[in-house]
Amino acid sequence: MHEWAIAEAIVREVERNLKRTKVSSIRIVLGELQNIDKDILDQYLKMMIREVAPSVKISYETEEALFRCRRCGLTWKLKDVHLTDFEREAIHFVPESVHAYVKCPRCGSPDFSILKGRGVKISFEVEEQ
Repeated sequence: MHEWAIAEAIVREVERNLKRTKVSSIRIVLGELQNIDKDILDQYLKMMIREVAPSVKISYETEEALFRCRRCGLTWKLKDVHLTDFEREAIHFVPESVHAYVKCPRCGSPDFSILKGRGVKISFEVEEQ
């Protein structure tokens, strides 16, 4: 259901942009913390977008999550810590909840910044008119 809502939001943004220009491709960057199933998102998006912009090309990229401890300064990646399936699911819906499940691997502090890997970003390539 989460992927469906994201696909709808992307299609709405494409529709908005089509009023001003012709969108030829969409680049979607998926933050790792969102834990979005790219295949499901792609399936939904292709189904929805064919009504609006049938020839648009879609590409995906995953942005790896990166954190920095505010106490000791260590920078680490999500893959450097162990999370259960339950914890990953909780973070999927509320990425800021990562602070409840992850601690700095060096000093154990839960006080860290999320530097990268959050959210969904889209950019468009447009055709010259």
